[in-house]
Amino acid sequence: MSVTIKDIAKHAGVSYSTVSKALRDSPLVKKPTKTKIMKIAEELGYQPNVAARSLVQKKSYTIGVVWPSVERVAPSILITNINDILERHSYTTLLSINKLESAIATFNRFQVDAILIFGENEDDKKRSKIQSTVPILYYGIQEGSYFPTIDVNRRLAIKLAVKHLKEIGHQEIAFIGELQTQDPLQREKATGYLEAMNVEKASDLPNLVIPTNGLEVYDGYLAAKSLLTNNKHVTAIVSGSYDLTRGILRAISELSLHVPNDLSIISYDNIPQSPNIEIQLTTVGVPVTRIAQSISETLLSIIEGQELPESIILEPELFITDSCSPIRQQ
Repeated sequence: MSVTIKDIAKHAGVSYSTVSKALRDSPLVKKPTKTKIMKIAEELGYQPNVAARSLVQKKSYTIGVVWPSVERVAPSILITNINDILERHSYTTLLSINKLESAIATFNRFQVDAILIFGENEDDKKRSKIQSTVPILYYGIQEGSYFPTIDVNRRLAIKLAVKHLKEIGHQEIAFIGELQTQDPLQREKATGYLEAMNVEKASDLPNLVIPTNGLEVYDGYLAAKSLLTNNKHVTAIVSGSYDLTRGILRAISELSLHVPNDLSIISYDNIPQSPNIEIQLTTVGVPVTRIAQSISETLLSIIEGQELPESIILEPELFITDSCSPIRQQ
């Protein structure tokens, strides 16, 4: 026999409407009461009738996510955080790695309440002919986007990293990242580095700009091995992603170098660090929890029909720890 809201109300000694509001995380219910109700619901094994609720409220309580076909740490942590927040609001996320038009068509057939696009392709943000009866939120570069967009100031993030390294005495500062790409997110990082180094193009710094073939750990390893074998004067590295940084650290170790005594390193991606990395990394970027909160809140606002700005740009933070030291100590 299934447990109902009335059963929970009886055990909690509160009204049916109070239980209903608590299960929807309504601010009208005080936190102690809400906590008590949620605990009783869990103990009784309550399962909400999503179909019935959808009919009443005209919502499916699902959000479609167009997911890039990659296996990198930072995006995975971000979507996990987003999913956790949305679950607290009774939403389920559906992920698709299909092409953009196909994914959106599928989500429209499923009648999801909103669609989140992770933009890692130059053309995705410009596809104004895409038909969707479902509101869309785009996470990527704001410039030229047809959809409401949440953007991270990646260019400024890398500039902050280079600026800090210069302030502590470094001049031979290398950048390792994906340059030959259709991904505008990565190009923004490279542009930030070139601007901070006061040059117009990568060829002006032939020994310091090291392009990778991707954003995986092994790509970072190969790039760092090449850099450090051919350039003995480099004293600092700015990495374009957390996974690249893991590969860079592996190369540094193999060459019997040490961070930060021989090399300072700053990594893009402000995310929780893997326990497998012995040194606490200096990072730059928007904390992943803040990105997840902004995306989730914006999705919920879109679903409720609230008016939103065309773009929300999140500003980065530099988190300085053990992997940087002044040049005089190296």
